[in-house]
Amino acid sequence: MRYEVLGCLGMTDGEGAYSISARKMAVTLAVLLIRADQVVSVDRLIAEIWDERAPRRANAAVHVYISQLRKFLDTRGAASIIDTVPPGYRLRLGADELDVLDFHRLMDAGRVAAHCERREEAIRHLDAALGLWGGPAFDGLRGGSVIDGYAIWLEESRLECLENLIECKLHVGRHREIVGLLNGLTAEHPLRETFCRQLMLALYRSERQADALRLYHRIRRALADELGLEPGRPLRELYHAILLEDERLEPARLAARPA
Repeated sequence: MRYEVLGCLGMTDGEGAYSISARKMAVTLAVLLIRADQVVSVDRLIAEIWDERAPRRANAAVHVYISQLRKFLDTRGAASIIDTVPPGYRLRLGADELDVLDFHRLMDAGRVAAHCERREEAIRHLDAALGLWGGPAFDGLRGGSVIDGYAIWLEESRLECLENLIECKLHVGRHREIVGLLNGLTAEHPLRETFCRQLMLALYRSERQADALRLYHRIRRALADELGLEPGRPLRELYHAILLEDERLEPARLAARPA
């Protein structure tokens, strides 16, 4: 069995794909997966499922959801097991797979390859890591502190993976193919200076110097209006290097940056 949380919560095996339509039961499974191989208290599950609106018989309801999950996993031959361990329950993952673990394994492999300047290898690992995402993590199950906190951490990891991937592509001269991606990322994250710096460099190398300079002034205004700040040093240095048409901005001569 393979659990997938990088999108809508689901499971796959050799025979097909499965999902849990009952939201409260799905939230229960999501929390157990986030805390895989750790004990999750009944009180924590109640808070995650109902927040401050728990019914009087919430403990009994949680017991029912756990019983249903056990039957669900048993009928599909899952290796994972839900144990009763006071003060709650523990999902032992066993031989089952979890896409989050694969994502971080591939991301770490990409980071190591980039650090060793094996950037084409890094690109393959990072592309594979991002390919595991099918949408926002735990899509449709957000609202509790455990799931929300974990999903926010995963989203930050995804953005870091994107930054590393783009940095590697810039190093190997694949700047034209990432302009469209970076346009979308800077629109979605207008104050994230790394994406803006990467887009400025990609535009400059694509013979779009004026667009690169306009982008700098746009983020400078956004930072001033939103936060009362000036762009950070990397962005300012890139802006002045573009004005000077510094030859070090060419792919073959770019100083190595840690990815």
